[in-house]
Amino acid sequence: MCYSIKALFYDFGASPAVYEVDNDVELECALRRSGSNTAFPAMFVGGKYLGSAKEVISQHIDGTLK
Repeated sequence: MCYSIKALFYDFGASPAVYEVDNDVELECALRRSGSNTAFPAMFVGGKYLGSAKEVISQHIDGTLK
């Protein structure tokens, strides 16, 4: 699923910063401490949580992804 999300953002012409949380336990802990009960992979744009990979794909399909 992560590959699909990366491809989607690249198709939009974005150059996303990708942080592989499974390779960075400290980052994962910081995200969890932030009070966010997010499922991973999770997408953030400009510090705003967009949703899980499944939610972002659904938003893209129904045209609500902005």
